Parts: sequence; structure tokens; C-alpha cells
Amino acid sequence: MELTTVVLKPEELDRAAAFLQRGQCVAFPTETVYGLGANALDAQAVAAIFTAKGRPQDNPLIVHCASEAQVLSLVGDVSPEARKLMRRFWPGPLTLVLPRADKIPLVVSAGLDTVAVRIPSHPIALQLIEQAGLPLAAPSANLSGRPSPTTARHVLEDLGGRISAVVDGGETGWGVESTVVDCTTKPFRLLRPGGVTLEELESVTPVLVDPGVYGQLQPGSTPRSPGMKYRHYAPRAHVILVVGKGAPERIAALGREYQAEGKKVGVMAPAEHCSAYQEFTTLPMGSLSNLQEISANLYRLLREADELRLEILLVEGITEAGLGMAIMDRLRRAAEVYIQEG
Repeated sequence: MELTTVVLKPEELDRAAAFLQRGQCVAFPTETVYGLGANALDAQAVAAIFTAKGRPQDNPLIVHCASEAQVLSLVGDVSPEARKLMRRFWPGPLTLVLPRADKIPLVVSAGLDTVAVRIPSHPIALQLIEQAGLPLAAPSANLSGRPSPTTARHVLEDLGGRISAVVDGGETGWGVESTVVDCTTKPFRLLRPGGVTLEELESVTPVLVDPGVYGQLQPGSTPRSPGMKYRHYAPRAHVILVVGKGAPERIAALGREYQAEGKKVGVMAPAEHCSAYQEFTTLPMGSLSNLQEISANLYRLLREADELRLEILLVEGITEAGLGMAIMDRLRRAAEVYIQEG
């Protein structure tokens, strides 16, 4: 049954909270991307998230809280090292995987004995959680596999008629999802790069990068974090990611080949390099000197590729240092072909 999706203003959070208290799904802005929230303590409400998104049931959700006290009520033992990360990066784009308390339904954690939790820094998200009086299980508010939404319009494109409401808080800030760290292992493991960089984490405590960051998990395995197992963030265009010193030349050559076949070709590249691709539709990512800008533009550009009806999207890779690790993680998972050139 199709729903009427109500678009709410930030001053109408009381209405959004009422939807959540009735077990319905509401999309809302965070500092990373828009999330699709439901009462994390209500298994039926959480199940509605999976239905709306078409999300695989073995993909765990992140629970969003408004305070450390609320987090601690949902988890088991928290190590001193994990508390250091909480104090350093919360509220903010860091998710911690911790032992799951019994009150968290298994559907939230995909049957695992852990739960992923975070405190967002976006004022609308915090106020909504407080007004609802509930922790909110909230993946990104998009159809599963599509680019994550950074505006309310993106949410409506994917989920209009499938959810009760979306709170329109304008564009989000980081543009990529939160960093996910498994705090149940020694040393801690980085499961998904995001807004908090590996370098920032390592300034607080030792962290290993999980092998799943560089390659999708095997079929039949249960991911300990969202974003590890399935193809994600993908537009409808065929995405080819090219990295290395020879990337510009390879991209230009591939673009000409596809154009000769009659394909509509676009190139997504750092602003400094777009002049090399003038024969194609260019999507400037932002400056290499400002990875935050590239991060904020990433999903918008992947959606723009669809609006332009591109059939082939060639993407020039960037550095993996700092925030570049999260950007490249998303591009690898969006791409159908990955080429190392030089």
C-alpha cells in the first residue's frame, strides 16, 4: 500500500516524533546523510525500514542516540578505550560497534551479538531523538544500493510513497556516512571509513583496517557493519573507476571508445583535471586541496549522472589519505569495474 509521504519543516518535529512513536518510518537529516529512522526498540517498526528500502535482512543498522546515557542503556560493557573515542568524537560522524543489550531486537543487529551506535551532531537529528524519546535505528534514507541522499529531494526520489514523512533540513554536511569502528576486538577494527579519519582514530587508540574495507565480503557471511557486503551507492550508469598516474589518459581513451559505440559518456574528476575531459559531460568533484568538498559533492554527483541519463560514468580516483579513504571506499563500491593504471 502506497503511503502519502509528508514533508515536514524543522519546526514540525513534534509531528515527526509522533510518527516515530506510532511505529512509522521518518527520514531526517544528520551531519553525514539523511537517515531513515524508526524506533530501535520495536522490531516491527525496524522491519518497516528494511521493507521501505528493499534492504537485505543480514545488513545491520546503526542506532542513533541523543546522549551517552542513552547509548549505555543499549549496550553491554564498554572498554576504557571505547570511552575515549566517545569523548573525543561524539557527537559526530563516528559509529562504535559494542556488545548488544537484550532490549535491542535482533533485526537491528542482523542477528549478531553486537550493535552499532552513535550520537549524531546535527541539531535536527538530536532534537528529533529527544522529542520522540526513543533511540532511532537509521540507515541512509535511499533505496538499497542507490547513492545515499544528501537532500530531502533525494529521499523523495527514492522513498516517496514508501515512508510516512521526511524532515527537510536542507543539504547535509559531510556527504559520506559515519566511520564505523568495531570495539569488541583487540585492537579495534575499522569496518567502514567515514567522516572521522583513520589518522584521527589512531591519535586516540590503535586501530586496524578490516580487510572487508578493501573488498566486499563473501556470500553467506554476515557483515558487522553496514556498507561492507553489498554493492552500494551506485547510479544507474555503468561506473568505471580508474586510479593511478595514467588515469587521465586511460579515461579519455575509454570515453572515446564508448562514444564511438553511441554511448552517452560522463567523467567525474577532480576540478583541477576536468579540462582534460572537455569532449565528455564533466562532473567536477571539487578541489583535491579540499577533500571535504569532494565528500560533500559525491552522492549528489552520482545522482546527477542519472538525471543526465549517462550510460557510462568514468571516475578518476583520488588519494586514500585522510577523508580520501572514505571517498574511495564509496567509489569502489559504486563501481562495476575498477582499473589500476600505472
